Amino acid sequence: MGAKNRYKPTSFFDMQFVTSSISTTLVLLLLGMVVFFVLTAHNLSVYVRENITFSVLISDDMRESDILKYQKKLNKEPFVKSTEYISKKQALKEQTEAMGADPEEFLGYNPFTASIEIKLNSDYANSDSVAKIEKKIRQNSNIQDVLYRKELIDAVNENIRNISLVLLSLAVVLTFISFALINNTIRLAIYSKRFLIHTMKLVGASWSFIRRPFLRKNVWIGVVAAVIADAVLMGAAYWAVMYEHELIRIITPAVMLAVCGSVLFFGVAITWMCAYISINKYLRMKAERLYHI
Repeated sequence: MGAKNRYKPTSFFDMQFVTSSISTTLVLLLLGMVVFFVLTAHNLSVYVRENITFSVLISDDMRESDILKYQKKLNKEPFVKSTEYISKKQALKEQTEAMGADPEEFLGYNPFTASIEIKLNSDYANSDSVAKIEKKIRQNSNIQDVLYRKELIDAVNENIRNISLVLLSLAVVLTFISFALINNTIRLAIYSKRFLIHTMKLVGASWSFIRRPFLRKNVWIGVVAAVIADAVLMGAAYWAVMYEHELIRIITPAVMLAVCGSVLFFGVAITWMCAYISINKYLRMKAERLYHI
């Protein structure tokens, strides 16, 4: 029993610990990036859909006070995220700045109409929902026209579906690749201790006793690698948001918390599982086979 209590297969912070941590960190970085892109894909799709404009042109017969009342009514609709009222004068000013000339000067009148620019909630930014919304808005006799780009809405939704499928497929493939790479790293580390494992078996140590320090060490490798990978990912996300503040709507704190949690979970789970499988392999192996592998 004294031999068992003094048994330590290796010190924690040796060169093997460092190299295993580095290689595991690189793999977890790759896995964390995939998780990041999968999670931000949803926020990106919401952001893109909610920035598709839907223009409602108002008849000149409708007074501005009535237009503002109608705008407030629209804001209460479940399909509306936000609205912006653009008066005839504002529309003329914007087009004059864009064209570099005032159309009113050579036409003799303001050719533009007042409008309400609608941004839809993402759940309603599809062709079927927009068609129903258009039908409902046109019931108002003061609405001159409803303008939106149907082909743009269809293209956005199709591209989002395709990107989501690609990212999910990539996530599955890279999860298996990550498992294989980490497994190879851990298996090589335990391979160098195969004779020590066999010696402990000969002196009567139980399998659980032999496994315990190896599992503990590899779990710590997973934790250290995950912390480093999370720090790199958080730093990259922080730099991206500082560079372009609008990205905070896509790279949200909730997304980064989920990414960091996922990396830590995979780091611990994969290293523990790979170490457990590798150690059991050598525990079952007979002495003569140790010299032929």
